[in-house]
Amino acid sequence: MVKRITTPLTDEVVLSLKSGDEVLLSGVIYTGRDAAHKRLFEMISRGEKLPVDLQGQVIYYVGPCPPKPGQVIGSAGPTTSGRMDPYTPTLIEHGLKGMIGKGLRKPQVIEAMKKHKAVYFLAIGGLGALLAKRIKKAEVIAFPDLGPEAIYRLEVEDFPLIVGIDANGNDLYVEGVKKYRVL
Repeated sequence: MVKRITTPLTDEVVLSLKSGDEVLLSGVIYTGRDAAHKRLFEMISRGEKLPVDLQGQVIYYVGPCPPKPGQVIGSAGPTTSGRMDPYTPTLIEHGLKGMIGKGLRKPQVIEAMKKHKAVYFLAIGGLGALLAKRIKKAEVIAFPDLGPEAIYRLEVEDFPLIVGIDANGNDLYVEGVKKYRVL
């Protein structure tokens, strides 16, 4: 059964999600890739106010393509999450509740997720054009000099995701391999 959830995420919603659950996410999410994460991390280190209040928020690891005429946004597929791992525990400590990307996460990210009740969603790679159709509004809200790596505020409706790692540390990448291992 597909679970419908909305942002901002609460502890109750995060704890209800289990690795492997299919989710349709609606509401506001933010984008951010390597360079934006580094800037947010540095701002936190200097004690500066962030351009986004991270409490209960979800960051999508994406660098969207420019929109064609008549579109809200161009292709918006997930990028590899591991590049954000050095900065992610700090963002989780400051209220981030969800991340959307693809690929494995480092143990320190999973420990921060367990400690602060956060969830990691998987978006299917190669479906950027289809995922973009679930984005109803897009605007740059920070770091416009980073181009496609700027932080966008996206309004999404029924954005299709899979829970990759839940708040208890259950990892679909690990459990999936075990499930189909013959030896």
